[in-house]
Amino acid sequence: MKSASFALLALIAGATPALAESRADRAACTPDVMRLCASQIPNATAIAACLRKQRPNLSPGCGLVMDQSDRSVRTVSNRR
Repeated sequence: MKSASFALLALIAGATPALAESRADRAACTPDVMRLCASQIPNATAIAACLRKQRPNLSPGCGLVMDQSDRSVRTVSNRR
């Protein structure tokens, strides 16, 4: 569990822009990380890629977090 917490903390710290920015976001995605992407822990970038790949299997709450993350990344990309 400490490894999962570390990986999610790394996501918040900016390893993957805009993903799991709040405690609520972490709470929504932690079960999905453990269920679908545990083999990627503690690599935050790999966890984010895994969650995107597993999008059809995500819980509704984590799906919303991922949708918000993708919108934020697209917005930043469009500004360039």
